[in-house]
Amino acid sequence: MTHTPDGTWPGASSGQGPHHHRRPASPPHPLRPLVSRSRTEEHRPATPLELFFDLCFVVAVAQAGAQLVHAVAERHTGEGIANYAMVFFAIWWAWMNFTWFASAYDNDDALYRVVTLVQIAGVLILAAGVSRAFEDHDFLIVWLGYVVMRLALVFQWLRAARHASGGERKTALRYAGGVMLCQVGWTALLYTPEGARPWVFLGMAVAEMAVPVFAEKDVTTQWHPHHIAERYGLFTIIVLGETIAAATVAVKSGSDENDALDDLLPIAAGGLLIVFAAWWIYFVVPAHDRLASNKQGFLWGYGHYLIFTAAAAIGAGIEIAVEQTVGKAHISTLAAASAVTVPTAIYLLTVWVLHARYFKVGIAQQMVLPVSALAVLCCSFAGRWAVFAAGLVAAATVATGVTLTARMRRREEAATV
Repeated sequence: MTHTPDGTWPGASSGQGPHHHRRPASPPHPLRPLVSRSRTEEHRPATPLELFFDLCFVVAVAQAGAQLVHAVAERHTGEGIANYAMVFFAIWWAWMNFTWFASAYDNDDALYRVVTLVQIAGVLILAAGVSRAFEDHDFLIVWLGYVVMRLALVFQWLRAARHASGGERKTALRYAGGVMLCQVGWTALLYTPEGARPWVFLGMAVAEMAVPVFAEKDVTTQWHPHHIAERYGLFTIIVLGETIAAATVAVKSGSDENDALDDLLPIAAGGLLIVFAAWWIYFVVPAHDRLASNKQGFLWGYGHYLIFTAAAAIGAGIEIAVEQTVGKAHISTLAAASAVTVPTAIYLLTVWVLHARYFKVGIAQQMVLPVSALAVLCCSFAGRWAVFAAGLVAAATVATGVTLTARMRRREEAATV
């Protein structure tokens, strides 16, 4: 008896083979060529490994948020925000590098999985060094974690180059070289005087973001629009989930230690409304429709730094508001309220700029999010009710958007009758 090339019995697919069943398929080879996937590939969902990768990033995001809370509570607001921006950039950029590479090249073989797990180890090392970076301005452990992540990424690009040719191979080699050069540049942070460190960071951040633009100027990687949109959406959910977790712990701790539940309930309710609205507003439009080219993809992907940073900062702000209410944070009520309202306003405005505005019809729909961002900022002056007021504004934003969309669709349906 002979077999077909795929290892099944002849006629098995139509139920004609011996015993009328298919022979078990052989498992895939553990090592496969790392070749480019198709941008038009159907059914391109996030993989379990990618979900695991995102989950491990929560540790680093939580550490950055916790240190921001501590810095603001100790009245080191400017320094805390600067450190938070730098550390969160390192977290976000490492996640983004992996995400776009995986969208174009993920073959899910054994070697790809092992290298990705090495990258996850680098994330955890980075997370372990966040507190020292904030408190002692010692970036050594953060840098070591970044070295692990970036060397693993360089290996992936070199592996992709090995199985590519022509312009695609040049693109992969440009990525590998650019990442290595930038990693050497980040070493300067370890030896730069504290006052000059933000400028070194800014220069290196620009250099990092220039690498993809340079690498793909001739031949672009085959990232998948639906897959990229899903990956960004999943990370947004994870960051918002961390915000809810941090706020819940803060409210519980404040209530248990200070018996101030009556004062904390408005903060808890307002924070919950803000997070629910943040989720709704982000996912109300199909983001993948905006990802038709590299130019659009780069602007959309880079802009998410503000979305992710603001989303995580909302949770930190709620913690700050709780600590100020129970007397742990020696800052003004306005400062505590602003810790919530400012990142919320940034989140709303950035979501509108990146993709929501492209799906709005008419001036009324276009103005919902900008006006809401301004109203949230005005809530900063509402005293101890500031967070609750901001939550009501966020909820009203969702309700207004849904109402305007429903009216527009009714008019469209009436016009087609």
